[in-house]
Amino acid sequence: MEHDADPREITALIDHDVYSAGGTFVGRVDDLKLDLDAEMVTGLALGEVNLELFDDHINEGQGVIVPYRWVRSVGDVVIVNETIDRLKHTAERKQEIAE
Repeated sequence: MEHDADPREITALIDHDVYSAGGTFVGRVDDLKLDLDAEMVTGLALGEVNLELFDDHINEGQGVIVPYRWVRSVGDVVIVNETIDRLKHTAERKQEIAE
């Protein structure tokens, strides 16, 4: 079986900051979720997450897994689609309603 990518490239994602397409800091890549049967990355395990985004979803010190299908580009930072920004807007609306 021929491999298209050098496995060392996968580890290059570790410690990258993750931002939404809208520019919101999401977190930092701590690890990767892999599907070994399909030989592909299925998610990014984020630590140091933006608690403003995930406050209603996790406890402090916990991380999140972002589906890899949300990744739009990888360079100096990882950019994920705007789906993650919807969490922020949902939290803001809940806060407005509570007030």
